Amino acid sequence: MLIKESYADVQCTVGGKDTTMRIFLFHPTIAGYPNAKFPGVVLFSEIYQVTGPVSRFARQIAGQGYIVAAPSSYHDFTGPEPLAYDVPGTDQGNEWKITKTLESYDVDSRRTVDYLLTLPTCTGRIGSTGMCLGGHLALRAALDERITATVCYFATDVHSRTLGPNSGSNTSSTAPENSPHTLDLLTQLKAEANLIFGIRDTHVPDAGRDLIRAKLREAGACFSWHEFAWAQHAFIRDELSKGRYDPAVTKACFEILLELFGRVLKTELGERQGGDEKPEHVC
Repeated sequence: MLIKESYADVQCTVGGKDTTMRIFLFHPTIAGYPNAKFPGVVLFSEIYQVTGPVSRFARQIAGQGYIVAAPSSYHDFTGPEPLAYDVPGTDQGNEWKITKTLESYDVDSRRTVDYLLTLPTCTGRIGSTGMCLGGHLALRAALDERITATVCYFATDVHSRTLGPNSGSNTSSTAPENSPHTLDLLTQLKAEANLIFGIRDTHVPDAGRDLIRAKLREAGACFSWHEFAWAQHAFIRDELSKGRYDPAVTKACFEILLELFGRVLKTELGERQGGDEKPEHVC
């Protein structure tokens, strides 16, 4: 399937302040069918904004028949240009990641979904995905009931409640009082979720992954969980500046994404009715 690329600049208002967020759009096309409709996918980037690897990931998804919208997360501080995969770029991305408020992240997510729903070529079914910071934002975005499927790669800062300013580090299973953090809001998750991690990921260690999974179970969420033994953090980033890219595991994970999005976003499932029946225990 061919793809057309464009962008749209939308206004985001947080605390009375207006900023312009650029949404990069990757739209599938079918020759002879200008009115073809497709599901939408919000793709959240890592701390470097919409880089080459993020754009290539977006094209892969769009080529399977999804309208992909990738917002520039740091419009509060800078333009839509990506940061470099170097020490200054990493330091700047990490600084802005915790300076930007959770309210601002939530506004970005809602505005991106709003934009997809204005497109006459969108079916109205929306999923979310992302890597690293974007994996966390994809999970948080799915608290919006308009998103019905999410695939979250790495999901940093969920277990530690360290996204946004004045977060501190809190890896306990007990929620702080009136917590706004994603980990403590998972009872609101109605979307089906796939979470993907590398066991060698130093950003989300064993205890952190165990906590996220326990919280999902406690919330009664519908989710699948995937851990890959030799995979490190950001293993789907297809550039080698940090030596982590694993093409084989990345391919397997893309099939996981296609299974969920194909089943939930492209199929007329109707409303979910109650819980799943317990499988019969037979040999």
